[in-house]
Amino acid sequence: MSLKKTLLASAMAFAPLVAMSGTASAQPTSGIYIAGGGGFNWAQDTDISSAGRLTNALQDRNRSTRGEIQFQTGWVALASIGYGFGNGLRAEIEGSYRENEVDSIKGFGGTTGATGRARTYGAMANVFYDIDLGYLGLTNTFFNVQPYVGAGIGWQWRDFKDISANVLGARDLSTDSGDGRFAYQAIVGVAAPLHQFAPGLSLTAEYRFLGTLENDVDTTTRFSENNSVTFGRGTTKSENFNHSVLIGLRYAFNPPVPPAPPAVVAPAAPAAAAPAPARTYLVFFDFDRADLNERARQIIGEAAQNSSRTQTTRIEVAGHADRAGNPQYNQRLSERRAQAVAGELERRGVPRSAMTIQGFGENRPLVQTADGAREPQNRRVEIVLR
Repeated sequence: MSLKKTLLASAMAFAPLVAMSGTASAQPTSGIYIAGGGGFNWAQDTDISSAGRLTNALQDRNRSTRGEIQFQTGWVALASIGYGFGNGLRAEIEGSYRENEVDSIKGFGGTTGATGRARTYGAMANVFYDIDLGYLGLTNTFFNVQPYVGAGIGWQWRDFKDISANVLGARDLSTDSGDGRFAYQAIVGVAAPLHQFAPGLSLTAEYRFLGTLENDVDTTTRFSENNSVTFGRGTTKSENFNHSVLIGLRYAFNPPVPPAPPAVVAPAAPAAAAPAPARTYLVFFDFDRADLNERARQIIGEAAQNSSRTQTTRIEVAGHADRAGNPQYNQRLSERRAQAVAGELERRGVPRSAMTIQGFGENRPLVQTADGAREPQNRRVEIVLR
């Protein structure tokens, strides 16, 4: 299967699952998470050379003493555990395994009967950054996925298992060797929240490039002449570059954080067309955060429960921020907070069509402060039942 066709198939498989994510907003990962995935792996061609009497025989016949191993499309699987800092940055430890069957061995003036496989496995330490689409003017109201980029370093082992081919005779070129080297990788991906199935669950699609320093590969040659068999053994430098496309899942545990200030339930002025007074619930956030702690979820649960008990005709969800940071960033932060609360209300049975969701940035503070000041009472989302 070609790389182009496999990328297209992966995109088609990912598309309906993104649609299933609905309008739940993608939030920065906070706390411990686990992840895993699998997919296709392409291993680049690897150089190999002859040794001993086979080298002399090839030279006597004016044939090349070098060749390259070409691989079929293989597979990759990985698992990781990491920690999200709530501001877009994540760090993790990953274990991975890749395997590719030999497709052919070129060079040496012609070969036949190539067999064997190559395996690459090891551990990597990765750092990721989840990209805030608000910087591009794209809010989560329209885009429910979160792109991310990453890089990693670690150690990978390269094993050649029973790779052999016929050059001048039967099975006269073979290698069955392993070698570990420093490894590095680059990652680009996108995550789609699946909060309707489980809070903290996301579907991921990734491309990864993994490379290592050159491996030392032991090459054995067998040459038969005049009823005598001689063997030669040599070491060949082998490149190890891999291109992988994966689909996976990531689950964030969202451990408890210190409780936010208690909910404030205050009567509002009666609406002109509604005899019952409006009820307001305040959900508070930590500094520069848009994720929900346990206390926030309790408040949202109470609002969702009361919305079904009373004759509520409209639910207003308004996000706010304090004056620390620039106004443009605070506007996006307030929108993310409002989307996080709206997503939790929806998870608790409140239809999104019944909500009006807005972000007001730092423009409507509960407590007046100087520019640049941090104020916990202003880092909030107001839920108003009318």
